[in-house]
Amino acid sequence: MTIHQLIGLVPLFPWLAAAWIGIGRVAGRNVGEAGERQTAVVAQGAALSSLLLMLILDGLALAWGAPGQVALFPWLESGAYRVMVSFTLDPLGLSMGTLVAFVALLVTRFSVNYMHREAGFQRFFAVLSLFSGAMLLIVTAGNAVLAFVGWELAGLGSFLLIGYNWDRPTATGNANRAFVTNRFGDAGFVTGIALSFLWLGGIEWPDILGGAHRLETLGAGLVAGGFLLAALAKSAQLPFAAWLSRALEGPTPSSAVFYGSLMVHAGVYLLIRLEPLLAQAPALMVMLAVIGLATALYGVLVGLVQTDVKSALIFSVQAQVGLMVLECGLGWFELAAWHMAAHAAWRVWQFLNAPSYMHMAEGPARPVPAWLAGRRFLYTAALQRFWLDAASDALLTRPTEKLGADVRRFDERVVDRAVGLPDSVGAVRSLAEWEERRSGARPERDHGVSRGRGMPGRALQWTATALQWFEERLVLQSGGEGLLRVLRHIGGHVVTLDRLASQPRYLVLLIVLTFVVIL
Repeated sequence: MTIHQLIGLVPLFPWLAAAWIGIGRVAGRNVGEAGERQTAVVAQGAALSSLLLMLILDGLALAWGAPGQVALFPWLESGAYRVMVSFTLDPLGLSMGTLVAFVALLVTRFSVNYMHREAGFQRFFAVLSLFSGAMLLIVTAGNAVLAFVGWELAGLGSFLLIGYNWDRPTATGNANRAFVTNRFGDAGFVTGIALSFLWLGGIEWPDILGGAHRLETLGAGLVAGGFLLAALAKSAQLPFAAWLSRALEGPTPSSAVFYGSLMVHAGVYLLIRLEPLLAQAPALMVMLAVIGLATALYGVLVGLVQTDVKSALIFSVQAQVGLMVLECGLGWFELAAWHMAAHAAWRVWQFLNAPSYMHMAEGPARPVPAWLAGRRFLYTAALQRFWLDAASDALLTRPTEKLGADVRRFDERVVDRAVGLPDSVGAVRSLAEWEERRSGARPERDHGVSRGRGMPGRALQWTATALQWFEERLVLQSGGEGLLRVLRHIGGHVVTLDRLASQPRYLVLLIVLTFVVIL
């Protein structure tokens, strides 16, 4: 095993931290303010470990050259299809991996004090660690499938942190909007993976990029188009731009790490990674340039009419990312890479200082430029964010919600009836309800099992009737009668055995017996 194969630990460290924090929270070991120190130490330690390992790999690359593709072991195999756990340690992957690890450590450290005494302290750091590992996987993954795993985990972390204040309808609604919008991009990513398997014979990045020249313009356009759709949605480019400003409902540290410096650049990173493939599809390059320019103009115009720090910053971010997409469309991929790295470092500093700006700001917000205020339609459109939020809700969010409602109704009205499930069950649903009925607190109703339809329905009806009789005659009998008395008798013996087993002499005996069995 070479030291380069330790790259698999880079995303694994934050995920182990997330698992430790989550298990500790469920087990009651690190709850409340008393558990904050443990949670903070674990999260910061994992982020620091990832950064140190990336720096070691950077040093080795400077001394002996970047190793390129590093394959660890097969993950999925089915016939001719094979997915490896592999990583791409070229200059782009190493530099972006180091930047992501550094930003993740900064934000984790900043969040320790910022989130102090928050009710969801442990939950926040668990999701933050999950997201950090996902971003590290995206920028270092050696194939499209592994990158897609990180892509989805980053989307999940985004959803959980936008809806961090789950008791606020605005937060949960915005989390749903961001989640639904990004699922359309995920469909494009899956399409790109499928076409790469079909036409290029593999999904390792060298296979995709090396085989791009064998494809005709149409084929290259279709493969690249799938990945392009994913990149546009994740980087909040038109027509998917509306979700980014909605994401500010999350805590400030999550705004910095998700939308200010890291996740919003994931789409740009994917475009830079796919440079040879995009070069085979000139029409897509032109479309990229147009979309990037339009998004940049959208971000500039809407940002000029914002009155709070975070909103002004997020639309400035959107304008800059639009310029990066424009640079990719013009074929300036190296410029886009430098622009992305510099912008990510600058924005994380701005977002982490945003709370200070908000507390120190005095007086009215900056005035709208005269050239914009004098153009009433353009000014109104900028105030309304070019009605993109309403259009996104009408075209993406509400149709998805209605589709879910239709599926639920189909399940209730067709599937349930086809298998013979009754429309409603009037039997006793709990011990408390049964006691209320016996005491007269709840009016007596017909608690018979509803009639089923067809043979499956009659079988279910007979089973439900038998279970109802068993519950009412044996399980729910009071006064020590029926099965309840037997269960109490058995429970007494179990308690006695448990007390005996907790005695030191019996514990020693059990340990000795365990060694005997093993030997």
